[in-house]
Amino acid sequence: MAEHKRLVSTLLLVVVGMFGFGFALVPLYDVFCEITGINGKTNTSAVQAANVVDVQRTVTVEFVTYVRNDMPWQFEPVVERMQVHPGETTQVAFRATNLSGNDTIGQAIPSVSPGQGALYFSKIECFCFNHQPLPAGETAEMGLVFFVDPELPESIQTLTLSYTLYNITDAVAERG
Repeated sequence: MAEHKRLVSTLLLVVVGMFGFGFALVPLYDVFCEITGINGKTNTSAVQAANVVDVQRTVTVEFVTYVRNDMPWQFEPVVERMQVHPGETTQVAFRATNLSGNDTIGQAIPSVSPGQGALYFSKIECFCFNHQPLPAGETAEMGLVFFVDPELPESIQTLTLSYTLYNITDAVAERG
């Protein structure tokens, strides 16, 4: 009987430890990504445009979109690929259509690959900075203004900006 109590106590301690470790992984992962530049996270606030444009060099920027299963939207870039000069301020648009019969709110989360390139991709204005409400059946164009830092390593010739669109309608309603 004493062995069973000790086993149960040990197992409970392991479960609590595992929960604590899992809970601590998110901030640890964010710190790791910030230090190493892995994961392609871009800045989440507006920045100032670069002062110098490198007209001798072009970088290919590709745009990719993903929509989560619970999001009843069609979401796509208006232009899938473009050539930009590092330091040049560029504007592009993304088109979203609410395919459902209900008003919904979306939130787009950006990622840049290769991960090292994320450090050199700066958003001046982005629809991803805010929630995007869209009435039932409506279509909207959402803008992005960005530049690629001229300090981008020469070895990186293509950057891929991907957005994953999440349905946050219920989360916003709960916050009231």
